[in-house]
Amino acid sequence: MRLIAGFVGLGASLLLAWPAVAQVSPARQDRLREMVAQDCGSCHGMTRKGGLGSPLLAEDMARLSSEAVIETILEGRPGTPMPPWKTMLSRDDAAWITAYLMGELK
Repeated sequence: MRLIAGFVGLGASLLLAWPAVAQVSPARQDRLREMVAQDCGSCHGMTRKGGLGSPLLAEDMARLSSEAVIETILEGRPGTPMPPWKTMLSRDDAAWITAYLMGELK
């Protein structure tokens, strides 16, 4: 019974997370990919292997929760060069970027 409840809980979590990503239009997805390449790449490296900012490769991102990455994108990291992007990005945008960086999207 616990196993079934665990699967139901996992399914519900995935369904709750999916709409935030799904609500980003294809045109916005293109803009967000460009933003990751250019804006994020200016600090995190054009190949996302790190630079002024930490690496943003899928294997590095796997150590973090999606929610932690979303919050970092939106709120920045005080005391570091990582700025808050909440004035330019919605929570849906940040969730899409997170899924993209984690290798869940192409």
